Amino acid sequence: MQNNFFYTFPAIKGKQAGREFFVIMCPLSILSKLFIFSDDELPPEHRAQRIINRTRIPEMAAYIVNNPKDYVFSSVTASIDGQFEFEPLNESYDEKIGTLKVAMNSRFLINDGQHRRAAIEEALKHAPELDNETISVVLFIDEGLKRSQQIFADLNKHAVNVSKSIGVLYDTRDPIAIITKSTIDDNRNLLQFTDKENASLAKLSNKLFILSNIYETNKKLLHNLDYNNPEIILFVQEFWDVLCNSMKEWQFVFNREMSASAFRSDYISSHGVVLEALGLVGNYLYKQNSTSWKDILPNIAKINWSRTNLKDWEFRVIAPNGRIMKSATYVKLTNNLIKTKLNIDLSKEELKLENQCIKKKEG
Repeated sequence: MQNNFFYTFPAIKGKQAGREFFVIMCPLSILSKLFIFSDDELPPEHRAQRIINRTRIPEMAAYIVNNPKDYVFSSVTASIDGQFEFEPLNESYDEKIGTLKVAMNSRFLINDGQHRRAAIEEALKHAPELDNETISVVLFIDEGLKRSQQIFADLNKHAVNVSKSIGVLYDTRDPIAIITKSTIDDNRNLLQFTDKENASLAKLSNKLFILSNIYETNKKLLHNLDYNNPEIILFVQEFWDVLCNSMKEWQFVFNREMSASAFRSDYISSHGVVLEALGLVGNYLYKQNSTSWKDILPNIAKINWSRTNLKDWEFRVIAPNGRIMKSATYVKLTNNLIKTKLNIDLSKEELKLENQCIKKKEG
């Protein structure tokens, strides 16, 4: 190598698609200094990456700072644009383990992992003691923009997204996830009729609920409540007990009088948009009176949850095309109607949203 000034990394050499690549361990303290990200202001066709979503960084950084003994990050993928040299440690033993020397005037371009890099940079501002920890980096040889774009496309196109339900199921850190799983385990009907793995239910599934929907319902149910308080945890369990006992339509499935798939075709009450709206209602009732909510919520048994009840549910649960929709607005509008059915006054904001819904229906 002509350049006398270079970075040195312990490295492992590999080969994919006939091309050499290297895996190195990079100290967190130099990750942001060494690995650059292409200019955000460039148009997408002239970049090899998406633009950083800055709103994600604080949460990712907090994950590191709050779990210094228990955080995990996958490898960053980058390209070397410049001179480099790999020296095997012992060719007679294993020529794939050695030292990678990269000229200091070279550029390291991130192909995948710019959010991890930015989050680590932010985390070190709050926890500088982590600066000597490392992250693995997979280094490819830069072959120009087209190749870098293809690396990014391949890494993301063929990645299999994990369902939110699996994320909740395996999460032992999130208190709401823990409460959700405990609640399901303690409720015979929820335990039997909740799919804990998939993002949606297959047409012929024998389940009524999805774990992620119950989790999202509990997030709304526990809003601004102390979920470390045993009384609040008990409230969550009792809330779901009341729902299971009061939803007479659910009883058709619980008692094997109707299949879950037929139920989901005929009724809306097990869908995420309704469950989350019930979470909002439950949160409101508990905050108003931590005991009387048990006398009010069972009145949901009087509500017509039929999918054919378009007078009530169109533009709240059911879109104009007849499909069940779940959006933040639909959840709030469904909350409004449930509260109205339970003779609960709406807030000014809820009334404003309600008027918008009425105008939309009339239009």
